[in-house]
Amino acid sequence: MGTRKGIVGTDGEHWKIQRHFVVTHLRSLGFGLKTMDDMVREEVTELLSILKQSKENEIKIVPIISVSVLNVLWRSLSGSRLDRSDPNLQYLLDLLDKRALAFNMAGGVLNTFPWLRFISPEKSGYNLVIELNKELKALLMKTINAHYETWTDGRDDDLIYSFISEMKKSNGAPTTFTEDQLLMVCLDIFIAGSQTTSNTLDFAIMMMILYPEIQEKVRNTLNEAFDKTEHISYNCRGRVPYIEAVISEVQRYCHVIPVSGPKRTVKDAILGGYRIPKDTTLLFSFYSINNDESYWKDPEVFRPERFLDSEGRLSVPERFAPYGFGLRRCIGEVLARTSIFTIFGEILRNYMIVEATGSQKPTEIFVSGITLIPKQYEAKFIRISH
Repeated sequence: MGTRKGIVGTDGEHWKIQRHFVVTHLRSLGFGLKTMDDMVREEVTELLSILKQSKENEIKIVPIISVSVLNVLWRSLSGSRLDRSDPNLQYLLDLLDKRALAFNMAGGVLNTFPWLRFISPEKSGYNLVIELNKELKALLMKTINAHYETWTDGRDDDLIYSFISEMKKSNGAPTTFTEDQLLMVCLDIFIAGSQTTSNTLDFAIMMMILYPEIQEKVRNTLNEAFDKTEHISYNCRGRVPYIEAVISEVQRYCHVIPVSGPKRTVKDAILGGYRIPKDTTLLFSFYSINNDESYWKDPEVFRPERFLDSEGRLSVPERFAPYGFGLRRCIGEVLARTSIFTIFGEILRNYMIVEATGSQKPTEIFVSGITLIPKQYEAKFIRISH
């Protein structure tokens, strides 16, 4: 939106202050604790209810999952969830989908030739990006303005209230806590979190259809580890290392994020014998890392056991980093892991998933945008009686 604000696209002191604030807030909401599990649990309960109502008809799962994931993010930001019948919810999902497909992994033609926006704003996609940003801003500002009206001194029960409280503390002094910054933080969380998580789940469901023997092993593992009356919880993931191995293999094999978001060198550096000048833009090729034959031996094979040691314990190599490295790791990693583990586990425990009759079988040829997504497919969810 014409600024270098938010968290994902910033660095230096601004980034340190804002990242610390958001991470602290997420922890205060209980991320990694029971509060977060409760948030995800409510969405899982609704999702399972929708699958039950489908009565084993052939459906597309990703629109259902996308709403669940977006609602977890929305609640962390605004303190409330959107009803599935709320037109704002579908509108927001549509905007995020359009925005994701407006770029490719290299940022689109505008990233390479930014001057094209002056010559061909329509064909270059510049007008589309401007319009989508305008609509996203209007939708988020509606929620932010509603928070202004109900804010009270020190209120911090969701991220927007907490941010407004920090804004008020400045009393007019220079600060990084501004309305533009709040808007960009909200966008960062939505754009970076919603589609990557829902796309990972979409890929995971698709791979279970393509590899029914692995699907059966996943279900048997869950049934052995969790009593039928017990909720599956991320805090209990240690019971089922195979499930975590399957999810890790989905992230490696399907590479939802083939290339990392851009980073900037803040000083001259030497890396692998190469001189990298200050202010160079760097991107990590996760696709190359995850398909390195010298390390994985058979990267073209979908094999969850590669993430287990000889005794069946989870063993994740340091080079496998679906959420990034170091201080620039995804700030919503624990939320994403909790959502993926819980939603995937509950669906697989309660339903056998098979390809739709007479329709095209899911394919491992993916659709490219900012992230990779599966080609749309339909599936039948057959309820399992416990």
